[in-house]
Amino acid sequence: MHVNDDGGSTVGTAAWVERTAGRLTAGERRGLLGPLARTHLRNTVGRLRLATGLHPGRTAYVPPARLAPPDTVLTRAARDRVQGWLPAPLLNHSHRAYLFGRALGELEGLEVDSELLFAAALLHDTGLVAPPPAADFTLASAQVARQVAETIGLSAEATETVLTAITLHYNPGVTAAAGPLAYLLAAGTAVDVVGFRSWELPTATFTDAIAQHPRSGFKRVFADAFRQEARRMPEGRAQFLHRYGAFAAAVKLAPYDE
Repeated sequence: MHVNDDGGSTVGTAAWVERTAGRLTAGERRGLLGPLARTHLRNTVGRLRLATGLHPGRTAYVPPARLAPPDTVLTRAARDRVQGWLPAPLLNHSHRAYLFGRALGELEGLEVDSELLFAAALLHDTGLVAPPPAADFTLASAQVARQVAETIGLSAEATETVLTAITLHYNPGVTAAAGPLAYLLAAGTAVDVVGFRSWELPTATFTDAIAQHPRSGFKRVFADAFRQEARRMPEGRAQFLHRYGAFAAAVKLAPYDE
């Protein structure tokens, strides 16, 4: 399943970012307030369950072998593109986002193309390093992903699925209706950035992911990068999350040391 090109009317899709450069209208901002409020409420309840030890992750299990990243022409091309391009905190975040998203998919019994998910996870923040002028950083990330896809001859349908997963990933409240790839990329990044749904994952999944891909000051690096994105794009989603979602505080309070 993939998100259909609707002419760019759905906020966060690749077509929307290309059409608008990531600038939200007043109506689109209002439309995101509901999903953001529900996310905050769910996060508050989940974090309370985590603090009291009454969370589903305490009894959950995901076989580590199910989380192993695939080794394909596409994933090797994506690895080559980000190696030396992303600083270590963002590169390791990309790996953890894949692991956490894949783990949530396993727990939900959700089928996803792990090759596309891994490639999208590796490439989703490439635009933070060199954002486009006066446009959402995911536009640049999507452009990098398209270049990688064209290099290896990925199908047009698979390419569009990857692009929209990347551009949609930091919308509040991305659901499975957006397609498993977009849903799990958004879920995995949210676990790693603000701890959302962290209470659903087994402790072993966390410890293994962080041991393999250390956080290395991730909170500071990511908060700084997103603060710059919000300043660059005052009408964009990063500024929306800062203004209405207390994003900097959410990153700081994520259940990780760094």
